[in-house]
Formats: sequence, C-alpha cells, structure tokens
Amino acid sequence: MSEILPETGLAGLPRLEVVMSEKRRRHRAGEDQKARDRRMEHQARWVDLEVQRAIERGDFDDLPGAGKPIPDLDTTHDPDWWIKRLIDREQITGVLPPALALRGEDARLDDVLDGQRDERRVREIVEDFNARVVEARRQLLGGPPVITPTRDVDAEVAAWRERRSRRRT
Repeated sequence: MSEILPETGLAGLPRLEVVMSEKRRRHRAGEDQKARDRRMEHQARWVDLEVQRAIERGDFDDLPGAGKPIPDLDTTHDPDWWIKRLIDREQITGVLPPALALRGEDARLDDVLDGQRDERRVREIVEDFNARVVEARRQLLGGPPVITPTRDVDAEVAAWRERRSRRRT
C-alpha cells in the first residue's frame, strides 16, 4: 500500500495544488530569465553606445602603447603578471622574504665592501649583515628557510684589505 504524503493524494498521485504551484514557479522562472536576458541586451547596447561616444570624443587617442604590439602576447600565462609589471614599472624593491633577500645581499656583499674606503665601515656593514641573518633565523614567519651563513668579520676585513691592495698595484 502506498504512503500518503502531504504533497500527494491517494495512491501517491500529485495533488492539484502542488502541480499548479510548480507550473507557476516554472513560468515565473522563465519570465525572470527573459527579463534578465532583456536587461543584459539593453546593458550591452548601452556599453556599445558609451564606447562609441568615447571614440568620437577622442578619449582613446594617444593612449600609452598605441600602435605598439601587445607585450608578452606570445608567452605562457602567468597569473602574477600584473604584480611583476607593477614591481618593474614602479621600481619597487625590498619585497622578498628575508631569506631570499639575504641570499642576494650575500652574493653582492663583496662588491659592496670593495666600494668602502675604510676598515671601520667594512666592519659595520658585515656586523649589520650578520645581525640581520641572525634575526631572520629567529623569525617564525613562513617562507623559505634562512640558509645564508653569517660572515666572520675579521676574515672579511682581511679579504677586503687583500682585494684593495691588489687593486692598487
């Protein structure tokens, strides 16, 4: 024997009210879709009209890059393209995690030291570098591990003196 549910009548047949309300719901949904379609078509026409008016006013004349090929059009998609362009355009520096920034600084440190004129300044630079390496190791922030070694101040001063004496002769 079939069970009688609130939305069904005897023997599991749908009640008239349920059938009618479902038809009304579908009809409203169809009308809503038609209204959305008309609204989108109207909006698309409005956008086209505004673009045409802007062209006539000359709003698109003399834009940067006009007449030039679109850069990087033939490369693969990089989701971070916009941030990389921003960094290049605005010449933003210092946005690397400390571990990576210290690696780069370590690679350039000899050149920086070679540009110094006195031993006291060389010592200050190496001590500051070592302090930042130690501080980066203490940080519990995420990111790559700090593998940059500290530098022996006396050994760096001696190497600086040696490089300096070679340049003078």
